[in-house]
Amino acid sequence: MRINASEVLVIGGGVVGLTSAIALAEDGHRVRVVSRDRADDTTSAVAGGLCWPYRIQPREQAVRWSVRGFEVLAALAERPEETGSRMVTGTMTETVADEPATSGTAPADDALTAWHDAVPGLRRARPDELPAGHTAGWRARTPLVDMPAHLRYLEGRLAAAGGTLERRPFTSLTEAGQEAGTVVNCSGLGARELVPDPQVQPVQGQLVVVANPGIEEWFVSADGGASDTTYVLPQPFGVVLGGTAREHAWSREPDPAVAEAIVARCARRFPALAGARVLEHRVGLRPARTAVRLAAERLPGGAWCVHNYGHGGAGVTVAWGCADEVVRKVREAPAE
Repeated sequence: MRINASEVLVIGGGVVGLTSAIALAEDGHRVRVVSRDRADDTTSAVAGGLCWPYRIQPREQAVRWSVRGFEVLAALAERPEETGSRMVTGTMTETVADEPATSGTAPADDALTAWHDAVPGLRRARPDELPAGHTAGWRARTPLVDMPAHLRYLEGRLAAAGGTLERRPFTSLTEAGQEAGTVVNCSGLGARELVPDPQVQPVQGQLVVVANPGIEEWFVSADGGASDTTYVLPQPFGVVLGGTAREHAWSREPDPAVAEAIVARCARRFPALAGARVLEHRVGLRPARTAVRLAAERLPGGAWCVHNYGHGGAGVTVAWGCADEVVRKVREAPAE
């Protein structure tokens, strides 16, 4: 295919790629998304969908991106059936009493002041609102996103903005740069081979979807460095129970013993889950990196490349904030 200097080619059809493509198309750019996988087969489709900064660095920028994500997803929650985003109240606990404190997921440090300010009604949980073994936590009403529905919405919004979508792989960024004057690399875990970037590593997440026995609130207890987590996320299609965060684990096959342990942990918080009918087992590989790579460079052959990958467990949360930066970097492309 011959180069189209005026076109922006976005690699990756998950939530980060689609959001970046929409932001560019709505900014007036001619955009084409090329993805190896269908949206339903991406890691984004497996994500729990809670808007909260989790397992992502650098901290300060991640919170800023998360605030922007909260604003957009909260607005989309006004049309939940169309967008897949809903506002749901829940509890985020801090570390268990007998564990050492870590950075975790709770907004407990100065870098997260912006997150406090962005989330209306975010407050400390009362003792009677916390499960046994937890001494502190937070109560908040945040966007909870039905990811398969949300990905369909994003694809439709991209088409409405004039963007196109193709299903095929690239073997290198140089190859992509031969087709368009600007490339936006949102390849997620694929960046490990595509760039190549050996810093990109999988963090395996296994979850169980069960029929909802009447749970209306979300619950998360997930220390930032733990390999086992507990989360309960009520979605329209069932309750998502999690989970795991196994670093450097590549398997996408559900482990029955792990699934049993996940249900048991969640049932300690909501006993009705113990007998809930299992609907589905899912495994996804979070695209982790020591820090998100959001930077630009000139590719061999002259194409301008903006990298946007390594979002770990916070892709849906930070996607819109990162997309804003992608648009700025595309606009600022220097002349060859």
